[in-house]
Amino acid sequence: MTMSEIAARGWYKSSYSAQANDCVETGHIVAGGMAVRDSKNPDGPTLVFPAGTWSAFVARVRAGDFPADC
Repeated sequence: MTMSEIAARGWYKSSYSAQANDCVETGHIVAGGMAVRDSKNPDGPTLVFPAGTWSAFVARVRAGDFPADC
């Protein structure tokens, strides 16, 4: 996977980003799935998750399965 495949759909930053400097950006992958990177280091490493794994993670966050102070 190339960065151009991720960047083709754009990177998105949380609306909470203005509140702190520790932010991540997410980007939809053209072939499906999600990429995650540190917004302060856009040329640094990128984590890539298959669509099903990302959906399961988001569902658990929404369900409150993780401590709020993480």
